[in-house]
Amino acid sequence: MTTRMKDDVEVGGERPTGLIPLEEDTSVVRSQPVYPVFHRLLSALFYALCSTLIVLVNKLVLTSYRFPSFLVLGVGQMVFTIVLLAVLRAVGYITFPSPHPKIFKEVWPLPLLFLASIMFSLGSTKKLSLPMYVVLRRFANVFIMAAEYFILGQTASLYVQMTVYLMILGAFLAAVDDLTFDVEGYVFVFVTNICAALSGVFTKKKLNNNTVGTYGLMFYNSLFMVLPAMFITYLSGDIHKAMEYGHSGDSGFQVLFLLACVMGFLVALSSMLCTKFNSALTTSIVGVLKNVFVIYSGMIIGGDYVYSVVNFLGINLSVVTGLMYSYATFTTKSQSSSSSGTVKV
Repeated sequence: MTTRMKDDVEVGGERPTGLIPLEEDTSVVRSQPVYPVFHRLLSALFYALCSTLIVLVNKLVLTSYRFPSFLVLGVGQMVFTIVLLAVLRAVGYITFPSPHPKIFKEVWPLPLLFLASIMFSLGSTKKLSLPMYVVLRRFANVFIMAAEYFILGQTASLYVQMTVYLMILGAFLAAVDDLTFDVEGYVFVFVTNICAALSGVFTKKKLNNNTVGTYGLMFYNSLFMVLPAMFITYLSGDIHKAMEYGHSGDSGFQVLFLLACVMGFLVALSSMLCTKFNSALTTSIVGVLKNVFVIYSGMIIGGDYVYSVVNFLGINLSVVTGLMYSYATFTTKSQSSSSSGTVKV
């Protein structure tokens, strides 16, 4: 009888119970595992919800409450992830490998990509309006297609590629007439795009190897990078800015800051599960769909979006082609999954 949830491993011939059942660990190595549609759909919806909430909550903390340090917020999210996973492992609810000399090599380069992604993502969220942040994140899809081609050997269809290029055209039009243009914010979001693309592809590769597991990747990503992140925060002077923040005693701010830390954990978990059950590209597609809501609500939330005709047309072009892209890619994925089986090697 299974007594606790294992990460990617079956115990006693039964599938572990938990949030979402993960892949069975058998003697057969699967190069391209195909999961049930229910698992794929549930993981995609879970990621859509978490990734929507974290963008909105981060924006409220960093812009509406004007919290001065996105670095401190990033460290808070890492610390929460480490503590929560360690507690869940200690009580036997989840398992992942204990630290050993080869563990860093097994997860590398994900910790570095994780640190860069979370820091630059928070930085760009603070400096850009939500509509522009979301539209500029469209460029990540180009990087993902390139990374999946060179690292995983997967090629997107011509139609998918065309919709991606149209999305980029919309993003370019929006950027050309961005009345709140911020050079630093643009640099931050493009670094985020590159890191997110590489992180998604390497996560898929690591999870398919089934060595460290979903929770192990989350734990060690944060564990290996939390001290470097604290060091960077100290050198930048952000710790002093956070200590001098005038609204730290505000109960509304405290609730939102804690919620941002919780959502940092949940979005990392949901992203890995969506990538595991689907693909890095599908995870990006889900992001495109939830961004429709984020874009239009972001024109109100934060109060830093400035309307212009060309900018608004570019944003809408990016939204429409994003929906076309999502439909085309998910349809292609479903057709390939239904026509392929387990590959034994």
